[in-house]
Amino acid sequence: MRLASLLTLAMLIAAPCGPALAQAPALPTAQQPAGPPDGTGSYADFVTLFTTFNDWKTPKAVGGIVDYSPATVDRRRAELAAFQAQLPGFAVARWDRHQQVDYLAVRAQMDLADFTLNITKPWARDPGMYIDDLQRLAYTDLPLKPDQREAFKARLRTIPAYLAQAQINLDSVAADYADLAIHSLSNGDGVGHGMPYRAVEPAGLIGWFADLRARATTQQPDLLPDIDAAQEAIAGFRDWLVAERPKMTAAAGVGKPAYDWFLHHVRLMPYDSDEIVTLAERELERHWSNYATERHRNRKLPELKLPASAEEYEAQLAGTDAKIRKWLKDEQIITIPDYIPSTYQEVGFNAPWVVRPKGPMFWEQVQFRDASPDHLHATFPGHRFDGMTGARVTHPIRRHINDSGRTEGWGFYLEEQALQLGLFDDRPRTRELIYIFGLFRAARTIGDVKMQRNEMTVGQAMTFWKEWTPYLDDDVARVDAGIYIRRPPGYGMTYTIGAIQIQKMLVDRRRQLGEAFSIKDFHDYLMNTGRLPVALLRYDLTGLDDEVRKLWAHVPLARAVGTGATPVR
Repeated sequence: MRLASLLTLAMLIAAPCGPALAQAPALPTAQQPAGPPDGTGSYADFVTLFTTFNDWKTPKAVGGIVDYSPATVDRRRAELAAFQAQLPGFAVARWDRHQQVDYLAVRAQMDLADFTLNITKPWARDPGMYIDDLQRLAYTDLPLKPDQREAFKARLRTIPAYLAQAQINLDSVAADYADLAIHSLSNGDGVGHGMPYRAVEPAGLIGWFADLRARATTQQPDLLPDIDAAQEAIAGFRDWLVAERPKMTAAAGVGKPAYDWFLHHVRLMPYDSDEIVTLAERELERHWSNYATERHRNRKLPELKLPASAEEYEAQLAGTDAKIRKWLKDEQIITIPDYIPSTYQEVGFNAPWVVRPKGPMFWEQVQFRDASPDHLHATFPGHRFDGMTGARVTHPIRRHINDSGRTEGWGFYLEEQALQLGLFDDRPRTRELIYIFGLFRAARTIGDVKMQRNEMTVGQAMTFWKEWTPYLDDDVARVDAGIYIRRPPGYGMTYTIGAIQIQKMLVDRRRQLGEAFSIKDFHDYLMNTGRLPVALLRYDLTGLDDEVRKLWAHVPLARAVGTGATPVR
């Protein structure tokens, strides 16, 4: 099986490519029988297939540029079909449940690649893909060392041709994507997401290249000719987008049939999009009720104030980190491994002290009042802690998969679980902030689903979120709407729904073990097993197969929603 599989794969990948051949090796359109495949391939063969696929799935850059030409995309479709064609040949029915979990996780990764190549197609629909790539380049620290300088100059020199090719590739741009891209070319959003701090934030990609040029003038003037040529190309790209914008009228969302297929086959969710909206609406009402009740309970207490200085905020951060660490240990919430740094400066934190002309944006309004909610979610024991433990997972498959239902679900789960477990018993006003975060997550879930089903535009989602979320500003709302409409579908809903799934998993395990249940063991399992979709982790831990049983019958994307030049409405 192993030799035959790899030979077949090699032959298909090496075959000549073109639009006609891209359709030839497509998966069978017939639905596969329910239940695990009962072929002959071993688990070792399966790990080999995944390792090859995992190396393939991220397109390789040549000279700093990824090729998205039609011929290359067609070739990748054929290569992916060759990978997918191997899946029914494994003896999954005879594997243990942990190996079956791995099979479903890998199949979902291949389905994600299929969806990207045939439905979302960001290289053709989203000019922001090209802008994001170049903006990270503008953050480069100067001066560069000699061995770095030539590579950086070569990368700058590719920009004019890269953006010229982008104008050819972008043949089906969605209206919301166009507006988001035009905004991000010339406007700062005040939110961050990896950009260096500036007292006055540069105005979008164009502003960041001006920032790069100003630094190069004194620190590395030999870069100036290439920066100038890049700036001219970027300005030309903006002018092209503005001129072509009236023709860019496509909807950004993938449509309900495609979204529901994605939820089932890629997210491996036990819910369809209608059920997710219902759950989110209930969560929105629940968090608003709790927020209103908490406000009444605390009505005689002083409001939380914003800190007056960076020093005051830094002291608050240090106290918050120490308090959370002590609570985790004293209350036996989770194991803190020896390799986790002992100070918050080493682990990092999510919101640095920034003084903005318009005042703090949404995340800072919460974080500056009390760092606890976001520190739990994004830092300790949330994303940064989670990332450090995840880096120690050695499983050949699980260490490479990072599902947002698990990661964002865990971060959000921590917020309300900490409240329930008593962390904020001495901080009643902080409990209000926990509910504000919950409100925003629930509202985003509804907006995420409705944007992808083309029932809301980005602007309408922003308005809806601001109506429900205290402190929320336009910049954060726009950035988040852009993230959730531009990433693979369903990312925005995984906070609320992932947390719900983890809570359900906790209930199942507690009912299985009774008084022998340990919340510390439960959390340690999540940290050390890999970031798989929660439905798979639930089966992996408990053996309960009611959700997994529904995942075995696989409907190929082409049969479910069709694949064409634009998303299915």
